[in-house]
Amino acid sequence: MDVASTREAVKTETAKLLYDGRTYELPVIVGSEGEKAIDITKLRNQTGLITLDNGYMNTGSCQSAITFIDGEQGILRYRGYPIEDLAEKSTFLEVAWLLIFGELPTRTRLEGFTNEITRHTMLHEDYRRLFDFMPKSAHPMPVSAAAVAALGTFYREADTEDRMHRAIVRLLAKMPTIAAYAYKHSIGQPPMYPRNDLDYCANFLYMMFATPCEPYVVDPVVAKALDLLLILHADHEQNCSTSTVRLVGSSLANLYATIASGISALWGPLHGGANQKVIEMLERIAMEEGNADVFIRKAKDKNDTTRLMGFGHRVYKSYDPRAAILKRTCKEVIERVGASSRLLEIAMRLEEVALSDPYFVERKLYPNVDFYSGVIYQAIGIPVNMFTVMFTMGRLPGWIAQWLEMRKDPSFKIGRPRQVYTGPTKRAYVPLEGRG
Repeated sequence: MDVASTREAVKTETAKLLYDGRTYELPVIVGSEGEKAIDITKLRNQTGLITLDNGYMNTGSCQSAITFIDGEQGILRYRGYPIEDLAEKSTFLEVAWLLIFGELPTRTRLEGFTNEITRHTMLHEDYRRLFDFMPKSAHPMPVSAAAVAALGTFYREADTEDRMHRAIVRLLAKMPTIAAYAYKHSIGQPPMYPRNDLDYCANFLYMMFATPCEPYVVDPVVAKALDLLLILHADHEQNCSTSTVRLVGSSLANLYATIASGISALWGPLHGGANQKVIEMLERIAMEEGNADVFIRKAKDKNDTTRLMGFGHRVYKSYDPRAAILKRTCKEVIERVGASSRLLEIAMRLEEVALSDPYFVERKLYPNVDFYSGVIYQAIGIPVNMFTVMFTMGRLPGWIAQWLEMRKDPSFKIGRPRQVYTGPTKRAYVPLEGRG
């Protein structure tokens, strides 16, 4: 299993740190896109100091050759390929291969990879019973996390190249089946077996919406839109869930447990749950006055709790390139499925008003990928509580690629962040009877 290696960043100059009357020289490394970082690997040994960076906003945890983001310019590339090109010309499984193995596959390799995944979509019958023990009221995300972790009880650790490859294939193959089963369980319907005659996204849609009494014919436009959504979510550098995957994986936890940790991190409303908040916002506007201009005024009022969801991003300080792609697709899908365009109309008016308002422009608040993805998911019939599960399906190859890159890094170490202690200093123990 060939994987493109991480190219070592170049050390070109040094930064000087003046502390306690001494000067320390710290290497400055430069990445392939000109990004610079001060290497503090030996800082504590040399100075006794550590760095403090709440939220890791200025801390690079690794060197990676997978995804490049320039938030100021609105650039996103997977392995050097612009997201716009991949969205237009590629497929999700081709992008998955690219992220995991480092290069675009040949036709023969992609066909073999696709065939492998198709043949591993079925879940073991004993494993299926796991869903019966979950409450029907449970959110599909913790059900999915538990189910992925449980794969480790059915399959051996990925401790050889061959087993590692099979574990990767199993995860990619079984994740849509797990997601669909979690949904079917939540609504009290029997699960549908996967079909080997359907492609990756069409198979998922079939398992989601078909029943033993009602066959479901997959619309190719809808399947293509879902494939696009998965591509746009496939990786996004060292975000919360990806960093979690790397940290948990650094303990040499098995791949299934490691990915389950990423799912749990993604479940948070500040991370993967953001597109659900967008839909709730749009529905609120539609139910109340239906006026985007009024809502914008409320969002700007510091005395009002109204918040504009789906705008702004920790990384992007310009238009999220994924949102620009989805804006076009959103209209196509709604026209195809004949869904109500009311939420899309509100969303587009919100964007128009916000992008012409100095309040948002000065703060560099532009639409992000969550702004339009939820509208598309709703249009094709995906329920709101499944939005984050869809995000999980898309992000899976990125997590796998990050885990694999970390495991193959010769400088790999178990993650162990430091802290600045702010609690009580040493104090004497007082026996219980003396505490009053």
